[in-house]
Amino acid sequence: MNKNLLASILFFFVGHVSIAQGSVPPPPMPPPPPGLPIDGNIIVLIVVALIYGICKVIQLRKLTA
Repeated sequence: MNKNLLASILFFFVGHVSIAQGSVPPPPMPPPPPGLPIDGNIIVLIVVALIYGICKVIQLRKLTA
């Protein structure tokens, strides 16, 4: 009788301990994306690069001629 009572008490407490531990914590959140989108003014960037390139070619042709 004493062994059954001890086994019942241990079984009862093991059940409560396993429930009290809760679930696994969620994984950490991924880092936020960078805040500088390039797709908004890409046309302006290409136009400025073309103008800069044309000016450099004209300057180099004036120096060599």
